Amino acid sequence: MRVLAQARIPELPNPYFGKVRDCYDLAPDAQHPDGRRILIASDRISAFDRILAAIPYKGQVLTQIARFWFERTADIIPSHVLEYPDPNVVIGRRLTILPVEVVVRGYLAGSTSTSVLTQYRKGVRTLYGHTLPDGMRDNQVLPQPIITPTSKAFDGGHDEPLTAAAIVDQGLMTPAQWDRVSQAALALFARGQQMAAERGLILVDTKYEFGTDSAGNILIADEIHTPDSSRYWIASGYPAAFEAGTRPPSFDKDVIRAWVAARCDPYKDPIPEIPLTMIEATSKVYIQAYEAITGQKFVPDLRGETPLARVRAALEPYFTR
Repeated sequence: MRVLAQARIPELPNPYFGKVRDCYDLAPDAQHPDGRRILIASDRISAFDRILAAIPYKGQVLTQIARFWFERTADIIPSHVLEYPDPNVVIGRRLTILPVEVVVRGYLAGSTSTSVLTQYRKGVRTLYGHTLPDGMRDNQVLPQPIITPTSKAFDGGHDEPLTAAAIVDQGLMTPAQWDRVSQAALALFARGQQMAAERGLILVDTKYEFGTDSAGNILIADEIHTPDSSRYWIASGYPAAFEAGTRPPSFDKDVIRAWVAARCDPYKDPIPEIPLTMIEATSKVYIQAYEAITGQKFVPDLRGETPLARVRAALEPYFTR
């Protein structure tokens, strides 16, 4: 099966390799005084701070879902994207990323330590500067969507919950920046929920990343409303699941995570070989998510002898000589 396991291209300058993206920084020029960044979405899937496998078409799916949303929210806030030379590749403006991860939540849901459901179960009612009423149930819609920001741990530490006041008091953003970011985040989420509902989906929560260019303009970066950055539920199955107190149906990409966790301590032990059938099933889930979210049929890009050869050919104009 065709996978882009890595995109190490020595002819491209200033590499930076993340868990799932392989990136290169282009020097500033007259047309792009801030410089540009090449972001290549590989097919790697990460969990437990490790790479578990490569999932066919995952990088193309996520890049194209983000493109779908960037193009449909440009009236709310511009994105970092300059062009798409390949289905797995974004050429974007280089930004200074703001040190706050902006999470918008529409439901009392989640499983991490910073999620509103986890804290609510512990009896906490005031979270991230918002006060929730007593008597709410798991996965219940919130009175209105709320922003639950956390600090971005660039040094490998843990993200910490923040309030709007703390963001300004700690100098993480200016008051004007926070006003712009918070208004944009809520508007993006409202647009996302509206369009998801039209597709029979519920956009439950999502995270956004914002950055500034050298002129101080705020843009949205990274990705938007993808199944990796957002939680979606299938709307038709939500009422029965809510009444039964069970998890609403969703795009379940956690099958590989669960399979690995059942067979080893994934933080310490070697990862067992993941069966091809599970990799294929996960690929189908990503494709299903693409088609459900966008309403468009997924068409894999099969050009080139391999996906890497195709990406190399698309990026040849940026090679350093």
